Amino acid sequence: MTEIDDQVAAAAFRRLVAHLRHRQDAQNIDLMGLAGFCRNCLADWVAEASAEAGTPLSRDAARRAIYGVDYAEWKQGQPEATPEQLARMEESVACNQGD
Repeated sequence: MTEIDDQVAAAAFRRLVAHLRHRQDAQNIDLMGLAGFCRNCLADWVAEASAEAGTPLSRDAARRAIYGVDYAEWKQGQPEATPEQLARMEESVACNQGD
């Protein structure tokens, strides 16, 4: 596997975060159903990585870094998940448990 330079990875990560902030229509439930991760997962990974680096961020601070606003504020603008979205997410999570 080809390794990605840290500077390149950081730039790509910043672009991903900017893209997710822009695409608020892409709901977390849909991301989970299609890709097996969402903004909250990404924030958790940031919090874990920051702790490993010795500069821990709280979960709330990591979410603000990903969402660009407090999670509660972002969540208010999101519609309720449909039964279909929930089923797709459950299927995706079940498939990813072997990873």
